[in-house]
Amino acid sequence: MSLGNIGWSGLVLILVALLLVFGPSKLPEIGRAFGKSLREFKDATRGMVDEAANAAKEEPVHSAKARVEPIELKTPEPGEDKRNPN
Repeated sequence: MSLGNIGWSGLVLILVALLLVFGPSKLPEIGRAFGKSLREFKDATRGMVDEAANAAKEEPVHSAKARVEPIELKTPEPGEDKRNPN
């Protein structure tokens, strides 16, 4: 059973366990802290996604390909050894 497949009964069981461990006075404080942490995590991931999208828009691939200069390759003649010219 993965974490994503908890279901309603699992959530109720977790909430009852939290209520027993922390008591009713601490649960709102814990909920606020969890919500704040989740919001900060979402904001950070959204910021990273936006940065990646902006970086992809800055310089398209076709402009980088246009700057590449072609070179000529010369095939050596048979018997000609380019590694050891002696």
